[in-house]
Amino acid sequence: MTDTPRPADLDRAIGFTLPERNARGRVTRLGPVLDEILSAHAYPPPIERLLAEALTLTALLGSTLKDAGGQLTLQAQTQHGIVSLMVCDYKGGELRGYVQYDADRLALLGKNPSLFAMFNQGYLAVTFDQAATGERYQGIVPLDGDSIAQAAESYFLQSEQIPSLVRLGLGRDGEGRLIAGGLFLQHLPEGEEGRERLHTRLDHPEWGHVEALGATMGADELADSSIPLENLVWRLFNEESEVRVLAGTELSRGCRCDAEYITQVLGKFPPEERQAMADAEGMITVDCAFCARNFPVSLSDFAASSL
Repeated sequence: MTDTPRPADLDRAIGFTLPERNARGRVTRLGPVLDEILSAHAYPPPIERLLAEALTLTALLGSTLKDAGGQLTLQAQTQHGIVSLMVCDYKGGELRGYVQYDADRLALLGKNPSLFAMFNQGYLAVTFDQAATGERYQGIVPLDGDSIAQAAESYFLQSEQIPSLVRLGLGRDGEGRLIAGGLFLQHLPEGEEGRERLHTRLDHPEWGHVEALGATMGADELADSSIPLENLVWRLFNEESEVRVLAGTELSRGCRCDAEYITQVLGKFPPEERQAMADAEGMITVDCAFCARNFPVSLSDFAASSL
């Protein structure tokens, strides 16, 4: 008798809390969504891995938003690095991202360049936009660690004074496509989610226990699609007296550019500026860096809409 293979647990994020440890967490795993985003760009392997980790981090952080219309943007940038710009964002379970880089300089670094080699003196900006209130929160930290995960930990420690642990793992499925998984753990100040963070203790013994357990999570486990996300939480915290698993979030690829949206944006420009954007045939071509598509719009469309 053979065991029935488990269905792959992909493109999902779940949350959980450890009430008696004053901690919360998120775990996620990306598969087809990741492949759809990456396949639009034909990135070389080092850039693929970098963007895969960044998208996984974006899914972890974005899925913590309580505001259904809220948006999380992750941006890494440098002026002199091989990677000049990397942008990922999350909104309502939809992910997108892209990387701008110098292909010639990247080719000189070999197969596994370090984060510093690609970014040099770069920085990471994390922005939370709350649609319901219109508020925006942003923190910026140097990209001086060994990984995007370490940069994210620095962000929460420096910007919000919250001890955090981020673990990211990459693997490949049977057809060679990237699978990415991530774990995000956070200490809850005063033991309550949402309380003002004025008295966070960085040496809290309960957080040290949670952090030590989280650090045992392997990259291979995070990227193993046969392991349900709930099982990953159980593996780490099965000896805790209470673990509350929260509702999951389904993840998808989402680019908010389409012909109608592009036309609406261009329609806000004065006619003379649109004329300057157009080519000899009267076409304005807008490139979307996220989905690597071109959107041609004719000047005649605006003339017709003004009648």
